Amino acid sequence: MDLDAKLISRAADNIRMLAASMVETAKSGHPGGAMGGADFANVLYSSFLVTDPDDPTWIARDRFFLDPGHMSPMLYSVLALSGKYTIDELKQFRQWGSVTPGHPELDPSRGVENTSGPLGQGHTMAVGAAIAERFLVARFGEAIAHKTYAFISDGGIQEEISQGAGRIAGHLGLGNLIMFYDANEVQLSTMVDAVDTEDVAAKYRAWQWNVIEIDGNDPLAIADALTKANECNGRPTLIIGHTRMGLGAVTASGENFEGKCSTHGQPLSKSGADYAKTVENLGGDPQDPWQIWPEVAALYAKRQEELRMTVKERRAVYDAWTKENPDAAQQLDNYINGRLPKIDWDSITVKANSATRNASSAVLAELSSKIGNMIVSSADLCNSDKTDGFLKHTTEIRRGDFSGAFLQAGVAELTMAVIMNGIAVHGGVMAACGTFFVFSDYMKPAIRMAALMELPVKYVWSHDAFRVGEDGPTHEPVEQEAQIRLLEQMNNLSGHPSMLVLRPADSAETIVAWQMAMENDSTPTALILSRQDVNDIPSVTGVRAHEAQGARHGGYVICDCAEPAVTLVANGSEVSLCCEAAARLSEEGIGVRVVSIPSIGLFNEQSKEYREGVIPVHGKVLGFTAGLPSTLRAIKGWHGEVYGLERFGASAPYKVLDEKFGFTADNAVLQIRNIIEN
Repeated sequence: MDLDAKLISRAADNIRMLAASMVETAKSGHPGGAMGGADFANVLYSSFLVTDPDDPTWIARDRFFLDPGHMSPMLYSVLALSGKYTIDELKQFRQWGSVTPGHPELDPSRGVENTSGPLGQGHTMAVGAAIAERFLVARFGEAIAHKTYAFISDGGIQEEISQGAGRIAGHLGLGNLIMFYDANEVQLSTMVDAVDTEDVAAKYRAWQWNVIEIDGNDPLAIADALTKANECNGRPTLIIGHTRMGLGAVTASGENFEGKCSTHGQPLSKSGADYAKTVENLGGDPQDPWQIWPEVAALYAKRQEELRMTVKERRAVYDAWTKENPDAAQQLDNYINGRLPKIDWDSITVKANSATRNASSAVLAELSSKIGNMIVSSADLCNSDKTDGFLKHTTEIRRGDFSGAFLQAGVAELTMAVIMNGIAVHGGVMAACGTFFVFSDYMKPAIRMAALMELPVKYVWSHDAFRVGEDGPTHEPVEQEAQIRLLEQMNNLSGHPSMLVLRPADSAETIVAWQMAMENDSTPTALILSRQDVNDIPSVTGVRAHEAQGARHGGYVICDCAEPAVTLVANGSEVSLCCEAAARLSEEGIGVRVVSIPSIGLFNEQSKEYREGVIPVHGKVLGFTAGLPSTLRAIKGWHGEVYGLERFGASAPYKVLDEKFGFTADNAVLQIRNIIEN
């Protein structure tokens, strides 16, 4: 590629000046990395990244995923050159209500393809987006093909998740993925060599990546590497760019101040460098640094016109394809816009008194025949968490063959969860993944990011309680439900509960829970499922499937009487226990109401009248949970108690554990009598 090296370097200096000024004005931030990485961002955006200036969410656009979110000044600055941000918006960096927060937050309309901050997750989302692109191309052809670019730092390379991302991307041969490693040898509190002596190039080559090593501040070398990376098929590419932290920084006397740890996480004026002298060294005016220089503006304006021509040509190819393939084009449009096909939920049948994971499997089997744009993954547990039900009508995704829709992630729960976020962020493809509920601990950083980005990822967590049994306390979730339900209490940036958490009581509720999950397109959804068989909830009307629609309110009455002496509240496996205890007491003339509350967060969103109609405020309430009692305490009322587990589990058959921990009908009746009498 024929580049004007002087002009390109001038544009990179403009980015450096703006980035340093943003941090200096905010009096906080990370200027050094942004200044060192500016050359790559500048070459990528001015010469390689293909987006539509007039339609920023075009499905076939190239994506850029920033991993080190602290380098946001670099991203905002290059996007300002591209016309996505104004100078006034850059000046508001890190301020209340600004569109330039300290770490980027998902906003594709402005060119921000991912929320980034926790190191390692940004480039792993890029792996997910690259999988989604190959998945769609396998179904609709090269007319919607594009590249996915990622930017990673030393910290991202060190985060353990990089192993899972590197392994999976290499294993699948994602030739559409190109990642730049900003190897500046400096991190926040130390130099890199204080903590790391590994051969990064050898590591990625072992994962079957194409590795190119360059001077990361040489624009011609960057352009050459990007050209070669774009020509590489069948392997992802890692460009190791050796850069200089704080490139262009100088002291008050004009001495070079590059490569210093101190410029990583504070304004230049606090680092030992001189901000005004640095602006001057970069070719700017310290009295007026908030400038996009005319020649740089012209360079990026020219790029915008080039992109319009490129996009026009690509859209012409796409339009020709749609005329030749109208049905496929309509299907793709449905996928992009999230339109679900009709699913006959009532036709899904499950063996009586089955584990809820088995009911979930039956649903997944149905979805695999109806939903053509859904990828399901499991962390080496699909035959146990029963996500393998989805394999009934599809196959596994393999290197060179993305016609399947099941991703075997291997033992990498966090990597899997972040890849699902990347698939969801890409658009046009739905994502679900499964593992044991206790291992949701490995996934929580990704779950939190999905909640923050409002991504409709579906989590399938089986083995929901101490009834995992012989596997023992390491595998028995006790505190996990209380933890994950905190996201039901947390509002997202749109002001709504950030997650939908569902622990269904039986097969009928599980089917409804999946129906709710598929309809939920604005937050993540968790389905917490039993390993052991559970008794179906007795039907009042004779049509349990219709009664289970009460789950849509978060909680509902499943067993009632005229004047209940106590209301029993539970979810999941404990609901049938409550039903059994209520039946015994009914024979003695003691009236009991039983409430199933699969989603505490959703229940709390209902009207006060509805909530009090289900759980009387002044009535006696007894909650049963196989988790921490705090799980149900928020809804037990003024005169309520919760019977739960306040210790780790134990290794024994689950029926023995039920007996030892008091989750039997006999003990439930005893606990009910105690609350009635006291």
